Amino acid sequence: MEKEGERLKDRIKLVAEKFLEKSKDKEIYVISHFDTDGITSAAIMIKTLKKLDKKFSVKILKTLEEQFIYDLPKNKLILFLDLSSGSLDYIKKDTLEDVFIIDHHEIIQEVPENVNIINPELHEKQKISSSGLTYLFCKEIKSDIKELAKLAILGMIGDMLEKDINKLNNDIINDAEIKRKRGLLIYPSTRPLNRTLEFCSNPYIPGVTGNTKGVTELLREINLNPAGGKYKSLIELDKEEMERLITAIMLRNPKTKHREMIGDIFLLKFFNRLEDARELSAMINACSKLGDTGLAMQLCMEVPKAKKKAEAIHAKYKQFIISGLKFVSETEKIKGNGFVIINAKNNIKDTMVGTIASILSNSSMYDEGTTIITMAHYEDKIKISARNVGRNGRNVREILSKVITLVKGEVGGHRFAAGCTIKQDKEQEFIDTLKKNLEIELVKI
Repeated sequence: MEKEGERLKDRIKLVAEKFLEKSKDKEIYVISHFDTDGITSAAIMIKTLKKLDKKFSVKILKTLEEQFIYDLPKNKLILFLDLSSGSLDYIKKDTLEDVFIIDHHEIIQEVPENVNIINPELHEKQKISSSGLTYLFCKEIKSDIKELAKLAILGMIGDMLEKDINKLNNDIINDAEIKRKRGLLIYPSTRPLNRTLEFCSNPYIPGVTGNTKGVTELLREINLNPAGGKYKSLIELDKEEMERLITAIMLRNPKTKHREMIGDIFLLKFFNRLEDARELSAMINACSKLGDTGLAMQLCMEVPKAKKKAEAIHAKYKQFIISGLKFVSETEKIKGNGFVIINAKNNIKDTMVGTIASILSNSSMYDEGTTIITMAHYEDKIKISARNVGRNGRNVREILSKVITLVKGEVGGHRFAAGCTIKQDKEQEFIDTLKKNLEIELVKI
C-alpha cells in the first residue's frame, strides 16, 4: 500500500525534472492568480528562479480568460500557478509547446499532451494549497529553500486549509519552523483584543463585528478590561479568560460550533518579529484585491517599506468588508429552497464578493448546506462567487460549469467554493439558468 502523499510527491519530482530540462534555453513566463495562495505561489517561484539564475517574467491575473491564453508567447515556457485547471480545453486548442501547471482546483477537462500538470485532484484529491505544491516543486529544483516554507503556510491559510493538515502540509510546517498555539481562531492574535473583535468577520459576531460599542460591552461583560488603557491580545489571555471570551462569542452567534472556533494559531517570523500568519495572509489578500498586487508581492518579499502601506490598505479593506456585510443585511435577496443569490451590482467591489460569500457561509445567518451566490459588476462583466454553508451539499463548481456552458463565461474553483465571470448583458439569463439548476440539484440531493 502506498503511503499518503507518495504518488503526488513522485509526480512533483517527475514534473520538476522535465521543467529543468525544458527551461535550459527558454525564458519562463510565470502566470499566477491574484489571491493570497496565488501571490505566495508566485513569490516562492520568483525567489527560486532567481537562485537558479533563470530568465523569467511574471503576470498576476484576477481571472484567466480564453483570449489571454491564445495571446501567450509561443517562444516561452509557460508556467501557471494556482490557475488554469479549468482552462485545459483552451490550452489544447492553442499551439503552445511547453506548458506547466501547478494548481489544486478541480479538473473536469482532459489534460492535453502538451501540458505537464501537478494537481492533487489527480492524486487521491489530497488537500494542499497551490503555494504548498509550488514550495514542494521548488524544493525539487533547488533544495536549499526552507526559508520560503513560511510563504506556503500563508497560502495554505489563505485557502483555509489549515484545519486539514496531512503529511505533505505537515512537512511544510516543519520546514517553516512555525510556532503553534491552541486558541480562538480570530486574528490578529498579536494585537489588542478590542481591535481584533471589531474587525472580526470570521466568525461574524452580531452586534460586535463593526461595532465599537458592542465590542466594549462584550469585553466588560466578561471582565476583560484594559490595563493602562490597553487591552490584552488574544495570545496573552490565560485559559480561563479564553473560555469566557469563547462563551460570550457563542452566545451572540449560537450556530457557531465550538470546534470550528478553536484551532491552531500559527505564529511565524516576518520582518524580524513574530506575526500572526492569518493577519499576514489577509494583508496580502487585501493588497491584491484592492488592486496593488505589486505591494502584495513586496510584502511576501519582506520589503521593509511595504509593511506600513500594506497595513493601511488592509485597514481600508476591512472597512469595505464591514460596509459590504451591512449592504448584504439590508438588500433584497433572491431566495429559493436551499439557496440565496445576492446581486450587489456596483455596491460591492467585484474583488470582494468572494470574501463576502465566504464570511456569510461561515456565519450563523443561513442553515448548513445553503448555497450562497454573490454577484458584483465590474467593467462590462459580472464576477460571481458561490459558497456552501458548512462545506457540504451541492457541488457549486459543477453547477456553475453547467450554467456557464449555456450562458458563456469563465469558471473555476472547488466543490464547495467556486466562481465565474460573465458578460453583464447575460445577467438575467445567468440568474434564471442558475435558479433552475439549483432547483434541479436540490431534487437530486
